[in-house]
Amino acid sequence: MFGGGFGGPGGGPGSGSPGGFTGSGAGRNARNQSAALPFAGIPPELADGVARLEASEPERPPAHEPFSFAPDGGRISLWSLLSGRPALLITAAVAVGVEALLLQSGPYLVQIGIDHGILARNTTVLVASAVAFLLAVVCTALATGVRVRQSGRLAAYATRDLRVRVFAQLQRMSLEYYTREKAGVTMTRMTSDVEALQHLLQEGAAQFLIQGLTMVVVTAVLFHYHAGLAAITLLIVVPPLLALTLWFRRAANHTYNRQRDTIAAMFAHLSESLYGVRVITAYHQRVRHVLGHREVVGAFRDANDATGRINAVYGPGTSVIGLLGLAALLWIGGRMVLRGELTIGELTAFVLYLNAFFLPVQQLVQLYTNYQQARAAIGKLRGLLGTPPGVPSGDVDLPLVRGEIVFDAVTFGYRPGRPVLHDVSLRIAPGETVACVGPTGAGKSTLAKLVARFYDPSSGVIAIDGHDLRTVSLPSLHRQVGVVPQEPFLFAGTLRDNLAFAGPDATDAEVRDAVAAVGLDDLVARIGLDGFLHERGQSVSSGERQLIALARAFLAAPRIVVLDEATSSLDLRSELRVEAALDRLLAGRTAILVAHRLSTARRADRILVVEDGRVVESGPHAALVAAGGRYAAMYATWESTGPGIAH
Repeated sequence: MFGGGFGGPGGGPGSGSPGGFTGSGAGRNARNQSAALPFAGIPPELADGVARLEASEPERPPAHEPFSFAPDGGRISLWSLLSGRPALLITAAVAVGVEALLLQSGPYLVQIGIDHGILARNTTVLVASAVAFLLAVVCTALATGVRVRQSGRLAAYATRDLRVRVFAQLQRMSLEYYTREKAGVTMTRMTSDVEALQHLLQEGAAQFLIQGLTMVVVTAVLFHYHAGLAAITLLIVVPPLLALTLWFRRAANHTYNRQRDTIAAMFAHLSESLYGVRVITAYHQRVRHVLGHREVVGAFRDANDATGRINAVYGPGTSVIGLLGLAALLWIGGRMVLRGELTIGELTAFVLYLNAFFLPVQQLVQLYTNYQQARAAIGKLRGLLGTPPGVPSGDVDLPLVRGEIVFDAVTFGYRPGRPVLHDVSLRIAPGETVACVGPTGAGKSTLAKLVARFYDPSSGVIAIDGHDLRTVSLPSLHRQVGVVPQEPFLFAGTLRDNLAFAGPDATDAEVRDAVAAVGLDDLVARIGLDGFLHERGQSVSSGERQLIALARAFLAAPRIVVLDEATSSLDLRSELRVEAALDRLLAGRTAILVAHRLSTARRADRILVVEDGRVVESGPHAALVAAGGRYAAMYATWESTGPGIAH
């Protein structure tokens, strides 16, 4: 049996605290320098600039973002994003209204200047019109500045809240979601899709209001000048413009959804290629991957071409309609001037207002393009936010457990109708160490994942101390179940940050106790607790990464430990170090070991032989060898190929 001098029930330092990294950039820079790591933080020559920048930052209250395992629901709309800060929204809306009204004062002032200034030879009226025009321009610029600032702040807050919602949703999703969804597609939801919304919120929404108000104001002014002429002009212009817009909307819905899908595919291929760059290089498949990326980017290009084609019809089409309307206005309005029914100034203002009517239409073409992109992005984000977590959190907090684990007729499959485990029933006693052995794909790791509740069984019940795992809250479960995966993941940060990930409030003494318990003293002596580890722990060896993962679990002090082939990829020396660390970690705890090497399995209290999703043998090492069954055959084969390891 695994043994040692450390262990016991209870939570551990910071066991109930959420994971996270702490420390400022400047502080980490100092620690990196002490570890003799060049360029690991802010260069020394920029330290003073950083200090001045931090001093100029306004005080902000600490952020307390709510997090719940309850489904988000996917309710998202432009109004829900903008209405969260009513003061900013009202200020921006008022600025939009003032800007739209001031923009339309110009043609009226031109008409006054022509009819009552130039034609009447009245210099005072002409100068007053010019001065009023200048003031209107200045006031319009001020209103535009207020609108841009307030709408920019509103968009920044809205997209920040949206990013937090999306990130929280990604955190609550089960491993099943990440198994079926590509990482690049998920990254697209957080980057490209949110950015498309940000562009619309920051400028597009305000411009929609401005141009919409402009068309309403201009229409009212045209009817004020001459109702008959306005009606004739709009009857010539509006029907073909409406028909063209309806066609554009129908065509754009499909093309912009296709564009979002191809962006996601492009990000997915890029992400996969970056993560697999070592395999691509080792097998000399760079050319093949470049050609593959050309295909993905080509699909994105085709989607952009499709949007370009419909824009090429809609944009020039609206221009032609506008020019035809202007020509009709000049012909009809000119005849009215000759008959004395309209003044030259009024006709000039009419022409300017009609131009002002079509200018929003031209701008709305581009805005509608942005809107369609944002609309497609909202659809993708709604789909993500509306996806229920595969493993919902229960309502009952799991009390301090003894560590009894019971599988009662458990069946599970990663895909419907294709079970990996078949009607498994077993009991693991409190404090017992059980090793799972068997061929690849038999279901060993699946048993371990179900205990950690990364998945829920398709049928049957898994209980800890009599508590059905479906009913307990995930935080209370994960505080008492520690998991050490086959390939431990290390974050880019200090060694201390990685060790204390499950309990960031742990003291240095507690961290050093964990280091000593698992035998990490050499690494700490070499780089220090504040030494920087690169992404995924590339700067340390495989054995050291595994020891860090064990120390992380040791510091969290769980009551149940799940280890998924913790020594399968290690050399003999590293394996011996890890097994010595396991002795200390597992003392007094219930443990499930997924064992690839029988040198680990033979030391467990009990061994489960798993084949084809069923437990076919169970018992201590000696008893199973004596029984002459499947385990005995496995052990004989293993011993004959590695006798030096077996003893």
